[in-house]
Amino acid sequence: MRSQAEKAAAFRALHERPGAFIIPNPWDAGTAKLLAALGFEALATTSLGLANMLGRADSAVSRAEVIANCRAIAEATDLPVNVDLENCFAHEPADAAEAIGLAAEAGAVGGSIEDSTGDPKNPIYAFDLAVARVRTAAELAHSLPVPFLLTARAENLLHGRNDMADTIRRLQAYEAAGADVLYAPGLRNLEEVRHVTGALKRPFNVVTGWLDPVTTAAQLADAGAKRISVGGALSRLALAAFVKAGRAMKDDGSFAWMGEMLAFADVRQMLRAGES
Repeated sequence: MRSQAEKAAAFRALHERPGAFIIPNPWDAGTAKLLAALGFEALATTSLGLANMLGRADSAVSRAEVIANCRAIAEATDLPVNVDLENCFAHEPADAAEAIGLAAEAGAVGGSIEDSTGDPKNPIYAFDLAVARVRTAAELAHSLPVPFLLTARAENLLHGRNDMADTIRRLQAYEAAGADVLYAPGLRNLEEVRHVTGALKRPFNVVTGWLDPVTTAAQLADAGAKRISVGGALSRLALAAFVKAGRAMKDDGSFAWMGEMLAFADVRQMLRAGES
């Protein structure tokens, strides 16, 4: 198993090499091992996938649950892990930065801080506070024994604030405050991706959930993306297959879905391969 320092170096190298890379989102140790066995080079946790796994209809998870999930995924494979820390579960900069240290202690070599508050009435932090939160998180991330790659997320587009100018202003400020990677979930097409990446100097993460599903990694790389994630999409796909099979049994008494299962031997082989 690679050391955390080796994982951190490998993760940073992925962001520095030409082109884009896909960083898929497992939600437990098993799915992490399967993705590693498929040949992916890094993994990212998903708070939505975790909430689905825990049966949370409101998609809410606690900091302790996220850190425990991060630890399980980081220990499952040899791959670098980036952790979805939401808004770092605190409002004040120093309190939010604590989540960065906890994620690093759990084995992650990267993680994100969002500018969403969690309050539907006031969903986005005021600009100056949002920048201060990123600056404090970046200072902590870069002072750790194993440097931690900090991703700063501008959440406007997910909360009805379709203001691209403000989104870019925030991303540029987060870049200046020390964020290593920038992220604006909710981009809907390649033109928007180009518009944002053209305004930034540091690597940009694109999540595919709002894009046309026929969009390819090569197209996103050409538009300036460096890192491509899928958020909770794999979790939702797995749930779709589960529900489809359940309905077939309940409504039709059918077990035809069993013809699409992974063979037991293949599952075991992939789980073993994913550990190394």
